[in-house]
Amino acid sequence: MNVLFEIARPCVSVHGSDALFPVHRIYCVGQNYAAHAREMGADPEREAPFYFMKPADAVIASGATIPYPPRTADLQHEIELVVALGRGGRDVPVADALSLVFGYAAGVDLTRRDLQAEAKRRGRPWETAKACDGSAPVSPIRRAADIGHPRHGRIWLEVNGELRQDGDLRDMVWNVAEAIAELSTYFTLAPGDLLFTGTPAGVGPLAPGDTVRGGVAGIAELDFAIGPAPRQGAPSVSQS
Repeated sequence: MNVLFEIARPCVSVHGSDALFPVHRIYCVGQNYAAHAREMGADPEREAPFYFMKPADAVIASGATIPYPPRTADLQHEIELVVALGRGGRDVPVADALSLVFGYAAGVDLTRRDLQAEAKRRGRPWETAKACDGSAPVSPIRRAADIGHPRHGRIWLEVNGELRQDGDLRDMVWNVAEAIAELSTYFTLAPGDLLFTGTPAGVGPLAPGDTVRGGVAGIAELDFAIGPAPRQGAPSVSQS
């Protein structure tokens, strides 16, 4: 086979080692905290979870400067527990779902909220809102073998030192095992998949020059900055 060109596979670092976790797909659970569902105008009743996706190369390491994305005037932050899968499967029972987990990280789902609102209004897909370049900052992954499977713990985010989001993992509508099991009925999961598990209330806007810091207790913290929009033809994300 004549391969026309090589493309580097996106990876996330593994805490305490020089190992890299190669990213296959990024799945996200929508409105998985009742208070956030309410602030977005939705009903937080425990219906089946819904999912959306980001491209694998949306992953950005902690410490990056992420240019303010184009075509939006309302970029917003959503701090989340991220699940990294080391095994795959389909139609996975809830009782077996945690056996797929390699580890956990903290991540932020960056969202062009104005584009999302317009997509909702028109009944259109969310990709332009959720899948922009650099829209998935992720901390190093902590191995489940080292920290276990967290069921509660503080999840928080601050902007320029001001606390914006402050919740607890126990407030998830669908816990990690349930979210993995349900997702596996739609897709065949694979090693390298990441699952963003939803965000607590307090999402809000970001502007160029903002610094963001957040984390999940007992797992990880991450930080990044929002830079100006890139010049035409310039690289979209810089790592520090």
